[in-house]
Amino acid sequence: MSSIAMSALRARGALFAGAKISSRANKVGTTGPRAAVPRVTAAASGDDEYAAQLSRALRTINTASVPVKTVKTAAPVAEAKTAAKTAKTAKTAATETADEIVYTLKGPEPQKFGVADGELTNVLTASGSFVTRAVSGALCEGWTPTVVEGSPPEGQYTLGELGGRWLKETSDVAKFPRPAAPIKLYEFEGCPFCRKVREAVVWLDLDVEFYPCPQGGPNFREYVKNTGGKSMFPYMVDDNSGVSMYESDDIIDYLYDKYGPGKEKVPSLLRAGALTVLTAGFGLAPRMGAGSRYTPAKMPEKPIIVYSYEASPFCKLVREKLVELELPHLMRTVGRGSPKRQELKDRRGTFQAPYMEDPNTGTAMFESSAIVKYLEEQYAA
Repeated sequence: MSSIAMSALRARGALFAGAKISSRANKVGTTGPRAAVPRVTAAASGDDEYAAQLSRALRTINTASVPVKTVKTAAPVAEAKTAAKTAKTAKTAATETADEIVYTLKGPEPQKFGVADGELTNVLTASGSFVTRAVSGALCEGWTPTVVEGSPPEGQYTLGELGGRWLKETSDVAKFPRPAAPIKLYEFEGCPFCRKVREAVVWLDLDVEFYPCPQGGPNFREYVKNTGGKSMFPYMVDDNSGVSMYESDDIIDYLYDKYGPGKEKVPSLLRAGALTVLTAGFGLAPRMGAGSRYTPAKMPEKPIIVYSYEASPFCKLVREKLVELELPHLMRTVGRGSPKRQELKDRRGTFQAPYMEDPNTGTAMFESSAIVKYLEEQYAA
């Protein structure tokens, strides 16, 4: 097994959806002021052993100036009451009504850190970008983990628990303007320029409608050419402002100006020019073009909904299939610090990505291998 694959598996234990933090992770480094990945440590609390364990667990998911605060008292009463109230209304039954659609949860139960039989190779090769791109596509802007003593309130989403403490995640995304209608992106999975924009979407916690443009795709490639004048990707359309544009760097600057802290705050992981493109390309290479070529499929009436984030290899496998089948999908981004992690936990009693809802059939599903199989059976021609 390659060193990249081993690093990805160890790193995944700390970064992916919040079970107890006990696995070790390899440190991933790159250059630039935002790209540096120093060690996260717990603030001085008199418990050196706990701080050492926490540091090892979180080593791969820190960025240059991410603060870690330690709260030595229990969670505030008001916060606990709010969490208890949301937990009381959490929907854990097999069906759920949302937007007048009844979703039936099908497929296997979500298994944290589990890999389905026969899927190990796919997961390992899909982990390449997580190694080469560090935390870009995993964290929201202003991501801050807070160490809180005691047990988390019932129903509270948490990164994990360790030694009588739990980790609460927050971010700055609530401070940013939110688009009234989702941004539209025309792109495809195997394009490193497209990946840059997808990573920016996670940093800003934006919900985006993706219109896949795989090679040989009969629908959206032609739309981009006819509408924008060029078959070049990514191509963004913002119906909220009437703006449409090509060029990944221009799109990222626009999104940060319009829906973030300003283009001067674009992370260095997205600003490294050719290095950004090369590392994105190297990360995609092990998949050998998966998610780039069209497979004949039936077009759904409504976009499929996917809770996902770019750095997850499990989410990547689902995205590849969505692109190959040219299936429009609304991606509800759930990077670290996204409030939508709590939203999904409230709705389903747990958080795990990817999670899919198909409004065309009323089917809801966890587990990447099950989702991929469903998409093939439901939509492949």
